[in-house]
Amino acid sequence: MKKIEAIIKPFKLDEVKDALHEIGLQGLTVLEAKGFGRQKGHTELYRGAEYVVDFLPKVKIEVICADDMLERAVEAIQAAARTGRIGDGKIFVSDISEVIRIRTGERGEDAV
Repeated sequence: MKKIEAIIKPFKLDEVKDALHEIGLQGLTVLEAKGFGRQKGHTELYRGAEYVVDFLPKVKIEVICADDMLERAVEAIQAAARTGRIGDGKIFVSDISEVIRIRTGERGEDAV
């Protein structure tokens, strides 16, 4: 099993969620996040004073999927989250050794 973590722009969340649903992935965790990469934030003017906004609003999505679904899931996230502009985000993939459903005690892919 694999864990996919994607950092995306907040307004792309619904499109990514729909794209993952279309390929058959159901479980999804969404966290509000702030951060920056190459963008390095931007400056804003507030009441006549200029200040730097280092941390930009982002959304972090976490999905656990079977190994055979990985490429389809990554492609779905990439296609749905892409705007073609700087700051579109990143996708991280890592191995998951075990998943346990708390309610039933199911383990492995059955628990996902």
